[in-house]
Amino acid sequence: LRVVKFRRTGESSRSDEDVISGEHEIQIEGVRTELEPVELEDGAAVPKEFANPTDDTFMVEDAVEAIGFGKFQWKLSVITGLAWASNYAMEMMILSILAPQLHCEWRLPSWQVALLTSVVFVGMMSSSTLWGNISDQYGRKTGLKISVLWTLYYGILSGFAPVYSWILVLRGLVGFGIGGVPQSVTLYAEFLPMKARAKCILLIEVFWAIGTVFEVLLAVLVMPTLGWRWLLILSALPLLLFAVLCFWLPESARYDVLSGNQEKAIATLKRIATENGAPMPLGKLIISRQEDRGKMRDLFTPHFRWTTLLLWFIWFSNAFSYYGLVLLTTEFFQAGDVCSLSSRRKEVKAKCSLTCEYLTEEDYTDLLWTTLSEFPGVLVTLWIIDRIGRKKTMALSFFVFSFCSLLLFLCVGRNVLTVLLFIARAFISGGFQAAYVYTPEVYPTATRALGLGTCSGMARVGALITPFIAQVMLESSVYLTLVVYSGCCLLAAVASCFLPIETKGRGLQESSHREWGQEMVGRGSHSPGVTRSNSGSQE
Repeated sequence: LRVVKFRRTGESSRSDEDVISGEHEIQIEGVRTELEPVELEDGAAVPKEFANPTDDTFMVEDAVEAIGFGKFQWKLSVITGLAWASNYAMEMMILSILAPQLHCEWRLPSWQVALLTSVVFVGMMSSSTLWGNISDQYGRKTGLKISVLWTLYYGILSGFAPVYSWILVLRGLVGFGIGGVPQSVTLYAEFLPMKARAKCILLIEVFWAIGTVFEVLLAVLVMPTLGWRWLLILSALPLLLFAVLCFWLPESARYDVLSGNQEKAIATLKRIATENGAPMPLGKLIISRQEDRGKMRDLFTPHFRWTTLLLWFIWFSNAFSYYGLVLLTTEFFQAGDVCSLSSRRKEVKAKCSLTCEYLTEEDYTDLLWTTLSEFPGVLVTLWIIDRIGRKKTMALSFFVFSFCSLLLFLCVGRNVLTVLLFIARAFISGGFQAAYVYTPEVYPTATRALGLGTCSGMARVGALITPFIAQVMLESSVYLTLVVYSGCCLLAAVASCFLPIETKGRGLQESSHREWGQEMVGRGSHSPGVTRSNSGSQE
């Protein structure tokens, strides 16, 4: 046996948990494809697994840290990225392409075109919490598979919609399925070692960009010849690939531990160790069974109450500002600068709502460029998030966006306007990804999926409201619109600073705050509602 030392990663920055950090010695065994028997004194052979020479114990967090980042995580990164690109980015990008097409083809008034976009966000908002609850109750893999198959089914059906009312309902049901996509981040984060977690989750944003670029290129090829129906059908097909790959995905070992499935958790950890060619901790796996999972009240315990409320506002502000900037960018570019925008709005105010223009090649090019602006934001966030922490990264992103919004008050030329919009979008997209890193880290396994789901739901509320600001309020006052966005992000920057917990350098919690401390110190003590055992005992 080799003895490997590593630091426990469950400690928090809070003083009452400082006492439980420190070195813990773990016995490590080489990865074996089959159990080696050992001879007893009477000559009977028993599996070596039951002749464990050490009474040491370990937790899933220890195993994930000891096994490290390897081949398994690379595969998981690609599959999670595929979910992000096909189920999220492509289906969202369709909204920018489908709306003007139906506006012209079906002669829809402006409010019906806007409703076509809003109904997707309504579906996402109404389902995000539900998918989180399903993932906490029945498993991350289960929730993710159901949401993907749901989106695939109704995405294909959308291509056969005969009239406006049908496509409105079907796109709303597609949005309902998309609300479960953030759970891919929950599953992904629970398999990542602490040092790689922030970087890997941030790099998922690259797949968002790939998905949007692919959707635009697909539209360029399909729309002139086959039309929007085939675009909807072909855009849903990558989901079929992900649905097939879902069978390869293991259930989260952290979820299995919390639901009392110790055999599945150990089998999953051994599978990861085998694929990575890394050692597996030898000892007894600590099981923290918790039957009461995924309950909304757990997000409002004294330890998480302020965190939940502040995160809801942060996620709301992220989506409100991000989608608002996307809408404002088109308006600003068409006007040339902010100062001439007001007069331009007055000139086109009497324009018929049925007047339409099909998307041109130049429009598709602009969509590509605005997507590419998110890459610098990801790179900056990637560089600073492990240096200054998650809270300060989000605060900095909101502050830069707010500052750029205020600079738009100046009558700058087109080039400076482009630079300011580019910087603002880069930082708000980077801040959005930082929130995706922080949220799964701050909540324990019992409520992690629900916490991320409710935050995602609040983000959709922001996305629903922002058209009324970026389009309706813009009609009356450009400067008031900019003040709203700037002020919202300034408050979100303050909210980020006031988050009670910094998750930089902290492992994922398995259960509640109080129980986590007992896991680290008590090693088998009982807590209310939690049954503890180890892999070497029979239940």
